[in-house]
Order: sequence, then structure tokens, then C-alpha cells
Amino acid sequence: MENIKTIVEFLQTKQIIFKSLKEVSPKELGSHKKISIYIGIDLQGYYTDIMWLEKKSRVLRKEVEELIKLHEKLEKYIDSSIKKKYIIIVAPLCSKAKALLEENNWKVWHHV
Repeated sequence: MENIKTIVEFLQTKQIIFKSLKEVSPKELGSHKKISIYIGIDLQGYYTDIMWLEKKSRVLRKEVEELIKLHEKLEKYIDSSIKKKYIIIVAPLCSKAKALLEENNWKVWHHV
């Protein structure tokens, strides 16, 4: 799992800057997934969901469906809709899983 400094530095390379950024534990959303979840407020005041998923095995479509549900729980948790959704995946990624994320308006950065 990554620390917040690494996330901020990575997003700055993409010209993405936040007024505030805080970590939300997956346990707070009722999940036991090993994933880092951050909620940010961009310079326009919109909420952004940032997920960092790092693992050795391949990320499959079934897991992506769980991540989308986790995002919906996050919206309920903060009681607001989230305009932007970013996911940074440090693992092998199934092409169908990536396509499903992109169909659901996620910006996917994939690092192996």
C-alpha cells in the first residue's frame, strides 16, 4: 500500500492538484480489500475518488465490479456524489477489467 505522499507526487506529474486529500480505510466502507482509498477535493471544489491497488496477481473483471461497488459505498459514506474517479493499478490487468473501469468513467493508470 502506498502512502499519501507518493499518491500526491504521482498525481502532480499528471497536473492533478487537490485542496485537501484524506485516506478512507476500506474497513470504514465495510470491505476487507487490500486497497488504498483517498478522497480529495480539487481546486474547483469537486470530490475525487483515488484508489491505489497493488498486488502480485492479475486484476480481473470480477474484482473491478467490487471496486465499483466500493466507490458507490464511498459516495454514501461522504453523502455526496464524486465527480472524478482515478485508479492506479500496480499489477497485471485484464483488458476486460480495464475496459469496464473506463466504461464507468474511471481514469486508469496501469503500472506493472
